[in-house]
Amino acid sequence: MKRTCDVCLAAIGLIILSPLLAIIALLIRFDSPGPVIFRQIRVGQGFRPFAIRKFRTMVSNGSEGGPLLTVGQDCRITRVGHVLRRLKLDELPQLWNVLVGDMSLVGPRPEVPRYVECARSEFAEVLVVRPGITDLASLKYIDEASILATSSNPEEEYQYKVLPEKLRLAKLYVRHMSLRLDCAIVIQTLLHIAKLPLVVLTIPELKAAVEVSVASPWSGFSSFITRWRRPIIVVVDVGLIVLANYLAFFLRYDGNIPPSEHNVFEQTVLGLVAVRGIAFALYGLNEGLWRYTSLWDLQNILKGVLVSTVAFVTWVYWVMGIYSYPRSIFAIDAILIIGFLAGMRLSSRVLRDKVVFQKRRRVLVIGAGDPGERVVREMKTRSVFNCQPIGIVDENRLLLNQRIHGVRVLGGMQDIPRLIESLKPEIVVVAVPNPTPEFLRDLVIKLEPYDVSIKVLPSKEELLTDQSAVSQIRNVSIPDLLSRAPVSLDNRATRQLVQDKTVLITGAGGSIGSELARQIASFEPKGLLLYERHENSLYNIHKELDDRKYSFPVIPLIGDITDAQRLSAVLERYRPQILFHAAAHKHVPLVEANPIEAVKNNCIGTRIMAEAASLYGVEQFVHISTDKAVNPSSVMGATKRVAELIIQDIARTSRTRFLLVRFGNVLGSSGSVLLRFQEQIRSGGPVTVTHPEIRRYFMLIPEAVQLVLQAATVGEQGHTYILDMGEQIKVLDIARSLIRLSGLVPGRDIPIQFVGLRPGEKLYEELIGEGEIAVGSPLDKILQIRTINPLDFTVFREKLSALEVASSHDESSVVLEQLKEIVPMFGAAGSEAKPEEAVSNGVDSLIKR
Repeated sequence: MKRTCDVCLAAIGLIILSPLLAIIALLIRFDSPGPVIFRQIRVGQGFRPFAIRKFRTMVSNGSEGGPLLTVGQDCRITRVGHVLRRLKLDELPQLWNVLVGDMSLVGPRPEVPRYVECARSEFAEVLVVRPGITDLASLKYIDEASILATSSNPEEEYQYKVLPEKLRLAKLYVRHMSLRLDCAIVIQTLLHIAKLPLVVLTIPELKAAVEVSVASPWSGFSSFITRWRRPIIVVVDVGLIVLANYLAFFLRYDGNIPPSEHNVFEQTVLGLVAVRGIAFALYGLNEGLWRYTSLWDLQNILKGVLVSTVAFVTWVYWVMGIYSYPRSIFAIDAILIIGFLAGMRLSSRVLRDKVVFQKRRRVLVIGAGDPGERVVREMKTRSVFNCQPIGIVDENRLLLNQRIHGVRVLGGMQDIPRLIESLKPEIVVVAVPNPTPEFLRDLVIKLEPYDVSIKVLPSKEELLTDQSAVSQIRNVSIPDLLSRAPVSLDNRATRQLVQDKTVLITGAGGSIGSELARQIASFEPKGLLLYERHENSLYNIHKELDDRKYSFPVIPLIGDITDAQRLSAVLERYRPQILFHAAAHKHVPLVEANPIEAVKNNCIGTRIMAEAASLYGVEQFVHISTDKAVNPSSVMGATKRVAELIIQDIARTSRTRFLLVRFGNVLGSSGSVLLRFQEQIRSGGPVTVTHPEIRRYFMLIPEAVQLVLQAATVGEQGHTYILDMGEQIKVLDIARSLIRLSGLVPGRDIPIQFVGLRPGEKLYEELIGEGEIAVGSPLDKILQIRTINPLDFTVFREKLSALEVASSHDESSVVLEQLKEIVPMFGAAGSEAKPEEAVSNGVDSLIKR
């Protein structure tokens, strides 16, 4: 079909343009000596060389010995040549190349062999089609000579910047090649040459690389229209009023208006123009911008015509006394003028939004409710989004095959794989109000095999009615998929726990500590003490809470948990009743490289903190631990296990109620793998995963804090509590899902690289250690850990003292040996140990949670 069109149009073009071709040939002959036609070897389809034909625009032999590129006002160009190049008339002889089969009307521009050999592999993807007279690159570089003139080295600029961009656009054309695209390129080329500011082809890649200032002959006319727009609209409307009234008489009398009725027309038409003109002015019909015509404008047209018709009837019958005026004329005239006014205005909007070809992303919309209707309407009416809705999916079977703004409801969720295969959308938009995590996980599973990105609207409460719905569409995030039903927090119990009491939080600037501060603040304590050694993070959380203007004091305290004197001063002055201990070194590789600091902070700091709390009569002490303390293989896990034993030891004899809360990895916290993956995706990859089989428990920060608060309300002295977290998740699956939810394809757009397990890292994590069992608790989804084999705490204290002495002497090897003495599983629970039940096939991907 393309070849047939090329031959027919080239033949017709040569015949019609033959007089123009002859005139150009004569002008070239008279302007300078030499041949009329310039021939040059170019590389065509399949790397076949051919002789391209152009009108000669340079002096004879001007291309021999000179540069291949024409830059700016090249002195070799003749007077006629300047005109031919500016109007692109020098390309007309290439119609003969099209006719004989060397070229096509539209296709990648052919290059000289020198440039083709420099990028032969790239051209191999392009020269599968015939080269053309014009293409996408011709539109972007419509004045290539002027663009190259801005460079200090045109040859280098062309070879390393312009040519690669041309090849990219050529590949884009090959991928989207169609007769419709060819037609749009030809029309847009002609409009560019004529410098008409009209667009029939919209592709984001066509933005000019260098803006070249060119005065358009149409700019003056456009300015005149804009300046005198209202008088012009009035004149057009007056002409339409007269025309509609005359046609009403013409139709009423079947095209043969009697002389008497013609006289009636002449007597009344000026009055009609005056009446309608006043009514149209009252309703602002001469003020609106036609390219934004809407239902509001159509309503005003109807009102203006109705009011002016009633006024005209009154004027004709009761002022002028022309009782012979046909009543049907009033109705016919009103219908015609409504059609004329609406048609003129709507045609401006239709022509403005209508393009021959527009590269749009194909979108499948899930949800046929109000949000779905809004998304479809905006995509259909606002070309700026470059989105084309191709179908709607909804579970309501009664809506099957119904249409919303012309887009059909194609089926339910079970039909999505079939629809993806047949329609090949690029984007799936979830326009369901408040989709559940289970719904989104199921959708991601269905779309896993396909190269399609998933977007979602904000929740119904977050969706801004005064903004475009499409502009608020965002990627599905990992928390959207991980959110379990929140732990049912007993607000009354928590409020009773903290209300009118002073609460101290250590590590208050960290992820868990700051969220604890936010949630506790909502229960109106007597005072909230934020204890943190990092001043920046402390400043941020204090400022956030201070801006909320709570009625109780929020006091920022800079201090270190290993500073016993500072702790004693704080506890002596403020006398907190409840203490949440969240301060710790938690970054596994850093702690592995700095074991002494880990012991100081996680072990000695916890002992000092717990002893001070017991000494100063703190009512309740909640220690925040980690799943890495269970059968630890890292220094971080071992030190956190020692901290747990310290709390259990002090709890045996203290009046302060001590309890521990143990949970897994927290998404979004400082140092979280999720944040690391997001940074790597933003930088283009690769995403680094330590091992393809590594698995972890994951939870959200609010979930972790809810667990802490729940345990604090009913926790028993010295006991440990954990959340029933289900099965572990492959970190590789999180990486893949995060890449896909960022609108990219794992492996193709963002590579995944395995870097090996880090020091102290295990393939899996555990929540229950050796010698422990999990039993139910009064709290839903929270388990209590009980120890089967009681620890000899006298021996433990002796080993702890030895550990502290070793840390004070800065002896890393001794510190590690002492840690192994206290925690025998440290080092024995390496990554090679992987019980089958810990890596069961119950979880194959992030989504299956």
